Amino acid sequence: MPTVVGDMRNLPLADPGVPDSRSPGRYLWWVMRGQQATLLGGMTFGTIWMVAQAIMPALIGKAIDQGVANGDTSRLLFWAGMLLLAGVVQAAAGIIRHRFAVMNWLMGAYRTVQVITRHSVKLGATLSKRVATGEVVAIGTADLAQIGNALDVYGRAAGALISFTLVSVILLRASVTLGLVVLIGVPVLLLAITPILRPLQRRSMTQREQMGELTTLASDIVGGLRVLRGIGGEDVFHDRYARDSQRVRMAGVRVAKIQSLLDALQVLLPGLFVVVVVWLGARFAVQGTISVGELVAFYGYAAFLMMPLRTATEFAQKQIRALVACRRIVKVLSVEPEIVDPQDPQDEPGVGDLVDHGSGVTIRPGILTAIVSEPPEEAAAVADRLGRFTDGNVTLAGVALAELPKDTVRRRILVSDTGSMLFSGRLFEELDLRDSGNEPRIDSALRTTSSEDITEALPEGLDADVEERGRSFSGGQRQRLVLTRALMADAEILVLVDPTSAVDAHTEARIAERLTDHRRGRTTVVTTTSPLLLDRADHVTFLLDGNVVAQGTHKTLLETEPRYRWVVTREEDQ
Repeated sequence: MPTVVGDMRNLPLADPGVPDSRSPGRYLWWVMRGQQATLLGGMTFGTIWMVAQAIMPALIGKAIDQGVANGDTSRLLFWAGMLLLAGVVQAAAGIIRHRFAVMNWLMGAYRTVQVITRHSVKLGATLSKRVATGEVVAIGTADLAQIGNALDVYGRAAGALISFTLVSVILLRASVTLGLVVLIGVPVLLLAITPILRPLQRRSMTQREQMGELTTLASDIVGGLRVLRGIGGEDVFHDRYARDSQRVRMAGVRVAKIQSLLDALQVLLPGLFVVVVVWLGARFAVQGTISVGELVAFYGYAAFLMMPLRTATEFAQKQIRALVACRRIVKVLSVEPEIVDPQDPQDEPGVGDLVDHGSGVTIRPGILTAIVSEPPEEAAAVADRLGRFTDGNVTLAGVALAELPKDTVRRRILVSDTGSMLFSGRLFEELDLRDSGNEPRIDSALRTTSSEDITEALPEGLDADVEERGRSFSGGQRQRLVLTRALMADAEILVLVDPTSAVDAHTEARIAERLTDHRRGRTTVVTTTSPLLLDRADHVTFLLDGNVVAQGTHKTLLETEPRYRWVVTREEDQ
């Protein structure tokens, strides 16, 4: 017990282990092996709990036959005491069994959360490309419960199996006929229910997939609600969400139809079984084959057997639902990152040029370089390659990024793109992700991004709580706070993708001026078409169809490169 209690208090686990994701069954078995001590504990006390209840009819029968029928008060008191002892044991074992059940539920759920979170971090940008948001959200909500429920039921399932065997042996000793009825009848009842389980699994899987799709749609609508209102698209997406939610509802109804039939059979079939057992027992009692106490005991056994039967079908249902959940979990775990560490990494290079050989972009150390491209997405693609979020022939001081560990690349090169968002939590902690606790630095970063007005408007300032995705802030405020967070990281090489696209011209001018001073002497890359930022850049690179066609200062390119002038002034006119 001390070890188990310690494990429970130390959730999340220090090391969840490496999951076996080859199949849903293997994953569930891996989770079980990771907490076999608590599973065995739950099964042990679950068995004691149910066996103590299973022997009560026998104790009552003995009290009737030896105490009441014979008028022996001492024997009656003895068997009454044994019945009390069995009740106390059952109560104590039930408490401990429930404690183990909760432990198993929590540990299975936490283990899954940890492996999914760890794998999500490993996947990085690959996750959003390969797995829908709704799938990940559904794993963190519905699927965790199914894993926990599957582990929770093992204690009672073990008790049901052992107690069923014990009752069968007792009945066989008292009456071979009744014993055989139980031994044969219970498996037959379970087999009668089995054909329903496969369609239940299939329909549950369909419902689970549709719920994931609906969650993704809801997340997209919430994230783009401001834009939808701006273009009058709320009704269109409302209708789409209503239509899809009806599909999910109908899928749930189809699952419920099977589930209701299964629940009805769980009551009907065991009920009929009890009637048969009691009827046979009554006939044997009338014939004198068994005593009155044994008849009472047989009735108690028949009523008790409903519990193992219901537990067995509950066990089957929860295992099916858990396997459906594991199928989704395994799907996420099977996704491999697009970028992997080299088998033989090179030594970390010193300071030098960062070069994207595919486009010809060269980033010299210690200066602010701006990248302008037509079409605009080509600049963002270059930024992804420079940060090694996609494959490309990129070198740092002559060493290919592909030959360096990802951790080294991430530590030295930080890319902050337009998809960057704020997470829920205290604002100070959101901006100071490296936990430096340096208030002067954060004040400097806030000033650089002209964000002092944001914090001053908050009653709690930097101690204010940020809502999910920073929804309480406007688009321009979120962009400035994201830029503040990027500056707080103080990366050796900072790549900013359209960092001022959502702010007004006056604010953008202040940011352009202050960014140059804040990053002076360090390598900074900005992809933009803003004349305010371009005018402050030390060097500007112009890409056309993904290749460098001109380089120089903003002023020089305006004078010598018509295509550059058209791209920049067109944006300015808009």
